[in-house]
Formats: sequence, C-alpha cells, structure tokens
Amino acid sequence: MTKNFEYYYNNVPDKGLCRNNLIYTSLISKNGLFCQWYYNDKDYHGGHNQVVDPSLMDEKFEREVKFLTLMGKEYPQHVPVFSIDKKERKVYLEIDGPDMWELAGCTGTDYTHVLSDWDTQMLEIIQAHKDLGLTKYSLHPSSYFIVNGKLKSMNYFFTYDADDANISLRSVMSHISEERQADLFPKMQAMGIDIDKPTAHKEIQHLAFESFKTNFRNDVMEAAKVIYA
Repeated sequence: MTKNFEYYYNNVPDKGLCRNNLIYTSLISKNGLFCQWYYNDKDYHGGHNQVVDPSLMDEKFEREVKFLTLMGKEYPQHVPVFSIDKKERKVYLEIDGPDMWELAGCTGTDYTHVLSDWDTQMLEIIQAHKDLGLTKYSLHPSSYFIVNGKLKSMNYFFTYDADDANISLRSVMSHISEERQADLFPKMQAMGIDIDKPTAHKEIQHLAFESFKTNFRNDVMEAAKVIYA
C-alpha cells in the first residue's frame, strides 16, 4: 500500500463496497489525489483478479500513459491534472472528490443531479477522442471525475488508435466484468460480431456505446454513435 493512500471503492446498492476498477488497484488520498496503481493487488481485488499476466498489466499501463498524455497535450480541459511514476507503475490524478458514479449513488443512467450538463460535456470528450483517432472502450461512469464543475475523463488503458491492429473480443475479455460480458454477448450476436475474429475498432466502439446504455441515457449513447458514424 502506498503511504498516505487507502483503497478506493464504489459503494454499490445491494452489493456494498466494490472494487472501482478490475484492471489496476484504485487508491485515494485525503489531499485530493486518485492513484491508478497498475499492480495486481490480491487484497483489493478480493480473489477476483482478472488481469494476472504481468506483461498484460504492463501493456495496460503503457496505454494509460500514452493516451492520457496525448489528451493532456491536445485536450487538457478534458482530463484531470496528472503526474506519472513509471517506476512504481502509478498514475496520480488531481480530483475534487469521488467519481461521478459514486456521487450518483452508483445507480441510474442520468447524472443531472450531480452535474447539470454532464451529457454535453461527455459528448465533447467523446468528440475529442474521435478527433484524435482514438477508440476508448472503458466508458463506465466511474471513469469520470468532476473537477471544478468540469467532467474529466480517465481510464485510457482500454484505448486504441489508428496504429493498432484490429482485435478479437475474446482477447480482451479479461478487461470486461462478467456482468457486462453477459450484456455484450447478445449485442455482439445482433451486430454479427464473432468473438474470435478480429473486429474493426470503430465497430467495437459502437458496441461499447450500445452496452453502456445500462449506465447512460439512451439518447447520449445514440449521439455518441453519431460522432463515430
């Protein structure tokens, strides 16, 4: 455990304290820092560790660094102020408090009561990703913090750009919760996506938007699809 930091959880109704992320270990400090620790901490993940291959964890960390840094350079208004400790495999993000999902009580698909224009700001972030040629599949509302009234994006470990080859969905299932997998399979079938065949990133991005209708209003995800049309 990092000094001055403690584990960060989401308090989900009917489930209690749940890990905030299934890739890295989530930590938070009392002085306004969130830490993505790219380390497979067995205590934090409670025996449900999904990314156990050190080389895969390294890849996720490198993707986080690459694309968070790109966003910080090109669209600094859309990401928290951050610093990176490559030796310790840690990303530190300056925040105001809990993530958007936690602030909303870890329920619902609308966050107007938390941030009045969250939907407009979120679509601006998605447009920035499109403009940079990125596809980002980690879209859960816990992937957003609110800092000084502005929505800030994070979790770039599951992001790809034009230089990345197509991937099969099977190859990334360890990144996806069992609950979301159950939601994805019928949607993949409806879209004609073969789990074992390389699929274009744009197609996976549309699948992600469709899946995250469980967490965001339908109209917001449909507008996101138009951005990537």
